[in-house]
Amino acid sequence: MSLLPPVLHELWLGAEAFLGARFYISTLPTEEAEPFLSQIAALFEGPSLWCWIRSVLLMIIRTTVFSGLFRNFPSLAMLSMDVSSGTVLGSLVARSLDFTQYVNVFTGSQNGGNDFPGVARPFGMVKLGPDLLVPGTDSYSGYLPNGNFSGFSLMHEQGTGGAPKYGTVSQLPIVGVVSDPLSNLTVGRAVADQASVGYYKAQTTDNVTVELAASERAGMYQYTFPEGVSGSILVDVSHVLPSFRGQGLGQNYEGGQIEVFPDGHYEGYGTYDNGWNRAPDWNIYFCGHFDTAPVSNKTYSGTDASGSVEQASGSAFSSAGATRVGSLFTFSSPRVVSRVGISWISTAQACQNVQTEIPPGTDLQTVVDDTKADWNTKVLSKITTTNTNETSLTLLYTSLYFMHLIPTNQTGENPSWSSSEPYWEDIFTYWDLFRCSTALMQVLQPDVYEEQIRSLIDIWRNEGYMPDARSSNYNGRTQGGSNADNILADAYVKGVRGAVNWQDGYKAMLKDAEVTPPNNDPDPMAPDSSTKEGRGALPDWLSLGYITPRFTRAVTRAVEYSCNDFGLYQVASGLGIQADSAKYLNRSRNWRNHWNPNQQSLGFSGFVVPRNTTGFIATDPLTDSGYWGDPYYEASSWAYTWASVHDMKHMIDLMGGPDTVLKRLETMFTPGAGGGTGIIFDSTNEPMFNIPYLYNYINRQDLSVLRSRNVAKTYNTGVAGLPGNSDAGAMQTWLLWNIIGLYPITGQTTFLIHSPWFESLTIDLGSGKTLQITSTGGDGNGDSSFYVQSLKVNGNPWNRNWLTWDDVFAQGGTLEFVLGDSPTDWATGDVPPSPASEA
Repeated sequence: MSLLPPVLHELWLGAEAFLGARFYISTLPTEEAEPFLSQIAALFEGPSLWCWIRSVLLMIIRTTVFSGLFRNFPSLAMLSMDVSSGTVLGSLVARSLDFTQYVNVFTGSQNGGNDFPGVARPFGMVKLGPDLLVPGTDSYSGYLPNGNFSGFSLMHEQGTGGAPKYGTVSQLPIVGVVSDPLSNLTVGRAVADQASVGYYKAQTTDNVTVELAASERAGMYQYTFPEGVSGSILVDVSHVLPSFRGQGLGQNYEGGQIEVFPDGHYEGYGTYDNGWNRAPDWNIYFCGHFDTAPVSNKTYSGTDASGSVEQASGSAFSSAGATRVGSLFTFSSPRVVSRVGISWISTAQACQNVQTEIPPGTDLQTVVDDTKADWNTKVLSKITTTNTNETSLTLLYTSLYFMHLIPTNQTGENPSWSSSEPYWEDIFTYWDLFRCSTALMQVLQPDVYEEQIRSLIDIWRNEGYMPDARSSNYNGRTQGGSNADNILADAYVKGVRGAVNWQDGYKAMLKDAEVTPPNNDPDPMAPDSSTKEGRGALPDWLSLGYITPRFTRAVTRAVEYSCNDFGLYQVASGLGIQADSAKYLNRSRNWRNHWNPNQQSLGFSGFVVPRNTTGFIATDPLTDSGYWGDPYYEASSWAYTWASVHDMKHMIDLMGGPDTVLKRLETMFTPGAGGGTGIIFDSTNEPMFNIPYLYNYINRQDLSVLRSRNVAKTYNTGVAGLPGNSDAGAMQTWLLWNIIGLYPITGQTTFLIHSPWFESLTIDLGSGKTLQITSTGGDGNGDSSFYVQSLKVNGNPWNRNWLTWDDVFAQGGTLEFVLGDSPTDWATGDVPPSPASEA
């Protein structure tokens, strides 16, 4: 809350906004600055005193804009967003602020969060960072807080679990004589690594400083060796992130090639397989340059038995994983810079990528600055706020950052087929992301989101199925349903059209819904049906309307197949295919066939349970072994019973009505209710994401606010700041929706209302549209006084605890909350829709 009187506060905000505009425009050439000045001048028409004051401020800008004067107002951008001057100044000021100062790249890097702290552009193919080796410990993003460096590689995933993927195309700095370079060498870490957006710094126990930066498809290394020592850089093509979990998911090096050319640059490729998605062989090509000529370079091949054998030709090739290949470059200069490009297509394309993106003579700081600019303009400035609390700003912008690392934009780098369509990779996974992440991607990145939808459809065109997960150009693994169906449905009902071929999109969904995928390579952890793609348990689903235990994860699949079929209903209805619409609406209710009204737990009756053709199978709804061979995947019946939100009204009736549902929901948040001292609700896994918001369906929106806020406030900005695996930003996206004050229902246009954290927050929706969210009466930080007292939507009083896409997103809009210390009965309108219950 401002301590200034309203008029003075507005003047202060206006002055700071204008000074920020002056700073930004002063950085532009004259010909670029004049159009901005003209736009600002157009805002000052009118006879009022305020317009006169603004005109004076404009005069100040005009007289100083080309003088090169520098003023830095770190908080001005967000403060200016609600000034009457509107979006032009807001845009100008947002562009002048470095939002990356509020990103902590180490948040969630420990305690199972597995966030990637290295350097990357938004959705970039290169994710350059350290690979740490601690025997017995998987480093999913390459990073660990302890251990030795095994390399600094250009390829990583973000926030995943299961088993590590990539850690390929690496370099490792070494001091002294290296007798056997291809022997899994590591170097020690001297001090804790340092990093910020676009920049990473590490120091080895040999006193070598390693600094990293990245573009979209190339990486930059800057090494500083101690004076007077022999410094070498090892390129070991066999380097990958290992897995120690013993589940058969560890990556394998399967051969490769490296050649060093007379000018000292090197080219080659590596062949690898496996990883979490059980991928067959895949190749990645590389092209590396040094700005300093090495005093020697040696190329090696070798096995564990033979050791490293130098190849006089300067080239080494292997077609078997037992024979490693690599090169060792030795320098006399203490400062060495290396630029490396990668490609899925060829070494020539890898060389072109590095030449285009990081040409010779580029300094590290330029790459760092360009990366920060990319993050500021493409991602972080999409949400601005008046809040000045550094912890809250760090949560906001760090979460935005981590939800934009993957999927990877691999357009033009598809080795499998030629297409004019976009190509997006590294989907980890839609099982995690469909619940609330893809909905926010559509809000913040509508053009990117449309590309991702088109890419999914193109994968179906060329491979037969859309992925539920995908990496190294290979689908897998499917944990529950065919959840790309949910994502396409969500995009369709929210009006994504553009260049999307929805006839093909619906055909792709039909393939999931009707054709059992082949199980040509049975997954040892779930051999009953394909985990690569599609719906492996379709034989039961189509013939019985439920799934028997002959298929693993039977209950999880049943409730998710119901949601998938609801997605087909939505798209079929929109396309006017009425017979299909009725069919899939009916199938979306099949979760009910797993409802055992007599199953008891903690005094409540009725849960989704395993069943076979003779009836229900006794189970403990609290049991959460939650893995591939179990009836429930990564959650218990207490979680999956709530999954079918498209049929919520019927579910409430089955449970005994709103009063029983209230008690049941409250039990999930009662310490000790399920045994021990904890609560049944588990924020570490995605199946429970929606549960804190379901109170809205019984018109207890105040408890949605309370329970979700209590969960959100368990997040923090530290290295252990996430409750579980980030899962490609899924955890962070849940937090972002809580900060915003809404929660999406995937496959519907519905958004559940809770309450925003900040007094003012503006979301850039693209195409000049914004959603502006304000609140009064709260503490401005979401910690207290967060109950809704009243709400206006687009200036009109609102009495429903939900709204739709068209209300505030399609063309933009405003939400004006009045908050207070205690709940009020403000939401007297209809509860959110339950389409499968009402049709």
